[in-house]
Amino acid sequence: MDEPIDHEPSDETDPVLGAYRKSIDNIDAALIHMLAERFRITQAVGRHKARNALPAADPAREERQIARLRALAEQAELDPEFGEKFLRFIIEEVIRHHAQVRDH
Repeated sequence: MDEPIDHEPSDETDPVLGAYRKSIDNIDAALIHMLAERFRITQAVGRHKARNALPAADPAREERQIARLRALAEQAELDPEFGEKFLRFIIEEVIRHHAQVRDH
C-alpha cells in the first residue's frame, strides 16, 4: 500500500512539530479565555449603556482603539491590517450585543 507523498508527519513521529502544535494549542486556549473575559466586560458595558440610554456604538473610541492596536501590532511584528480586521470583527460583535441588550 503506497502512502501519499505529501503525508504530513504526526506529532508522534516529529516531536519538534508536536511541541510547536502544543504551544499553538495553549495560545489558542488562552485567546479563547481572553476573548470570553473581554465579552463578559463588554456585556456589562452594554447593560450600562442601555440603562443610561447611551448609544451602542462609539465611533470615535473605536477609531482610537484601532489606531492604538495597529501601533501595538506593528511593535509586536504582527501585520497591522490583520490586527485591524480582527479588532473590527470584535467591535462589530460587541456593538451587535449592545444593540440586543438595548432592544430588550
